[in-house]
Amino acid sequence: MNRYFRIGATALMVLGFSAPSFAEEANVRRLSRAEYRDKMKAGWIGQMAGVGVGAPTEFRYQGTTVPADKVPAWTPETVNQFDQDDVYVEMTFLRTLEQHGLDASIRQAGIDFANSKYPLWHANKAGRDQLRAGVAPPDSGHPAFNDHADDIDYQIEADYSGLIAPGLPNTAIRLGEVFGRLMNYGDGLYGGQFVGAMYAEAFFEKDLEKIVKAGLAAIPEKSQYHECISDVLAWRREHPDDWLAAWAKIDDKYQKNRDYRRFSCSKDDNEPYKFNIDAKLNGAYIVMGLLYGDGDPEKTIVISTRCGQDSDCNPSSAAGVLFATIGYDRLPEKYKSALDLQTKFNSTAYSFPKLVDVCDGLAAQVVRQAGGRIEKSADGAETFVVPVQAPRPSALENCWAPGPKADGRFTAEERKQIEAKP
Repeated sequence: MNRYFRIGATALMVLGFSAPSFAEEANVRRLSRAEYRDKMKAGWIGQMAGVGVGAPTEFRYQGTTVPADKVPAWTPETVNQFDQDDVYVEMTFLRTLEQHGLDASIRQAGIDFANSKYPLWHANKAGRDQLRAGVAPPDSGHPAFNDHADDIDYQIEADYSGLIAPGLPNTAIRLGEVFGRLMNYGDGLYGGQFVGAMYAEAFFEKDLEKIVKAGLAAIPEKSQYHECISDVLAWRREHPDDWLAAWAKIDDKYQKNRDYRRFSCSKDDNEPYKFNIDAKLNGAYIVMGLLYGDGDPEKTIVISTRCGQDSDCNPSSAAGVLFATIGYDRLPEKYKSALDLQTKFNSTAYSFPKLVDVCDGLAAQVVRQAGGRIEKSADGAETFVVPVQAPRPSALENCWAPGPKADGRFTAEERKQIEAKP
């Protein structure tokens, strides 16, 4: 036994702990609860910062990049984004988990989402409309019921799934199967699982390429989404200092090639397929910010924004992942100095401090559910002991050739719980 391990083991036994074995240490990762909160808070700040910068350019630049002088300058007040669907939708999912537990059913999730009051668009709106009409999930996100099933929606709101699952990609995957299927299917679902798994890894890893690869490992290898992100990684290696060259290759294959737009909801006869809210293309723009941003918060946000299309959602996700690697205490002061701690996010129960507390409580439950534990030192400090997981992706499916519908309807008793009407 290594001399230093013997000394450490003796100290642990003096404090009342049993010494971990080498085998156990190889299969767990440790994260102090204080560091978890610090990184999780930063992840939320990143979402708010990214969407705040990108919002004025959203879908104003389709099939072209945003000129550098059109990207809004940052002001400290920009962080206060309480009315953005990039942020508030996922708080409904957190509320379901808070009130009904980590194993809340997809039907309960559907009831809660049906009762949400904030404005929605695309897959979110189509899914909620179906739920309110009595169509039970997962059919609300099935292509037979939802023309937007490959859209970006769950991708923009899956941040919560990784922020409450440090180092636990299978939790992010499973939560996608519950909440992502309310409105999405196939690549539309995988986009959210990809983003969630990146957040989960960001608590332990700072290398952004490794974080992207951790996200890829959480989705089916033969999906078009996986192909798209793999291409971005390869094109980054080909053009390490020229993001515009990589952007052009993404545009040629995933914007202009109809084989990669087979369930696109954009069919404008005047300018066919110019508008692109497909999950995979916009997911590529998230990754562009992460890979070419060089770990710099402002550069990451600007590049994701300048890629165009859904240019507020994409920098929101990119900045959220990056900021989680940095941590709240180490963020530049300009991103947190004017943060509003009182206002609640649109139609939710959460102010920023309440949001952080809820995520912290859920994360402790998630770690235990995954087979981990929480250790407490003599001074009362807590540490998450997180088991290392091999990701288990969802089954492969495509919106343009979907599997069978569930043909499920809410029961009369469930319909009574849905106060909002179609």
